[in-house]
Amino acid sequence: METELLNIFDDDRKQIGVASRAEVHTKGHWHETFHCWFISKEDNRDFIYFQNRSKDKKDYPDLLDITAAGHILSHESVMDGIREVEEELGIKVAFEELVPLGVIDYCAEKENFIDKELAHVFLYPSHHQLNEFNPQLEEVSGVVRIAKEDFYELWFNGRESIESEGFEIINGKRIQVRRQVTKEDFVPHEDYYYRRILHSIRELETEKC
Repeated sequence: METELLNIFDDDRKQIGVASRAEVHTKGHWHETFHCWFISKEDNRDFIYFQNRSKDKKDYPDLLDITAAGHILSHESVMDGIREVEEELGIKVAFEELVPLGVIDYCAEKENFIDKELAHVFLYPSHHQLNEFNPQLEEVSGVVRIAKEDFYELWFNGRESIESEGFEIINGKRIQVRRQVTKEDFVPHEDYYYRRILHSIRELETEKC
């Protein structure tokens, strides 16, 4: 995986070449990724779905993250990123079903790791039940859903914890989970990224009304 080749870009977002995934994260090259957020409306509440990253992941193990996401390889188009949904979640989705939110760029740094992404972000209005998800266990150990307004309260209004519900696969068994989560349980994406996602969900719901 670290030898995968990615297109790299300068600070003006102009492509300057190709580099391995390992080099991209060591030297901090801008690179393209695909993000897909599953959302749904049930009982007049809007929900956002989060994957639980595998405990064996090198980066951010056992934290809640974007429903499905991954790198766009050097030979791929943005449309090819849809493969991440089936690979990680076992759910088939057509690219035409996605709602594009544009490109969101952000940078996250920690020791020996620089992640500078040009993220092509999409919403997927889902009608799938939680029992339909069949995650790739090397990447994803489970899926939970969280009410959109609860997540907003947690991230921006100082609420200490909110409820999540879904499942985890432990020792090959699917276990239903319902637990309180805090900000520390999520991959620490920048605030403006989460604001953009939440605002876009609200806009989509307004258009439907």
